[in-house]
Amino acid sequence: MVTAVAEQVVVITGASSGIGRETALEFARRGARLVLAARNLEALDTLAGEVHRLGGTALAVPTDVSDFDQVSALAARAAERFGRIDTWVNNASVSTYGTVEQMEVGELRRVIEVNLLGEIYGMKAALPYLRRTGGTIINVSSTLGKRAVALQAAYCAAKHGVVAFGEALRLELRHEKVPVHVVDVLPSSINTPLFQHARSKIGVLPQPIPPVYEPRVVAEAIVGAAAKPVRQVFAGFTGRLLEAGQRISPALVDWYLLGPGRIVDNQKTDRPDDGVDNLDEPSHGPGSSTGEFGRRSKTTSLYTRWLGLHPARGRLATAAVVTGVAVALRRLGRRP
Repeated sequence: MVTAVAEQVVVITGASSGIGRETALEFARRGARLVLAARNLEALDTLAGEVHRLGGTALAVPTDVSDFDQVSALAARAAERFGRIDTWVNNASVSTYGTVEQMEVGELRRVIEVNLLGEIYGMKAALPYLRRTGGTIINVSSTLGKRAVALQAAYCAAKHGVVAFGEALRLELRHEKVPVHVVDVLPSSINTPLFQHARSKIGVLPQPIPPVYEPRVVAEAIVGAAAKPVRQVFAGFTGRLLEAGQRISPALVDWYLLGPGRIVDNQKTDRPDDGVDNLDEPSHGPGSSTGEFGRRSKTTSLYTRWLGLHPARGRLATAAVVTGVAVALRRLGRRP
């Protein structure tokens, strides 16, 4: 039996900005007690203040998720302060933009350390506590964890790895009949500060691949999964379409991304790179949930709200989507 959200103790990594910050506020509105983790202490403190103004309770714990000792200490602090952990949200992420040839080995390693090992460490650290409560691990991966794109090889590899590791863990827990749920949340392109904080080797500042959704779409999916765990949920219908196309014909998706999808050009702004990123050092400032692409972003996803969080409805919708995508891709593939 899953504990009601209003009574949960929730740990969120990557809470200082973007999806993590918006998720913390959404949990606070529901009455959950929060443990907020990130490298930027100033942003964590401002977020804790916002949580308190909403009537919630929050503990800020500066944490670099690429260090297992720090992640273990985070779990211990949460249990010490609140007595237990009900939901653990693995969300911390960094990003780089450039071709494989352009990226340095140290940069590739850092992305894997944060985006993949950071979530693995979170799963390891949370498990002993979640076994006691029958709680939930929510891994924020990405649509790019199902289908990779150019200029983000390390990011895509890490997000694929998160899905694979969680899948193996899910099977082990079911085999042992341990009442811990493992949920994959797969966001589409989201308007967060991730793009401002990314290291760019492409000469300009990067941007999300259109169409773009607001962070609240993902936050609602995460809180919904904490209330009623599902195997996976896509935040934004576009991501579901891309995954369906990948299952039908990876070659046709290649063709679309390199042709009509303009996957390289659509990840570039016309603004020069400012040389500032948070790959090795934390970002500075009070933090923000949203990025600079709100003028063309979607604030809701009816698919996620009405289908993604309801597996039975979702399966029926997926069947229809797969059929429609198959027909569309075959028609496109026949065009000269």
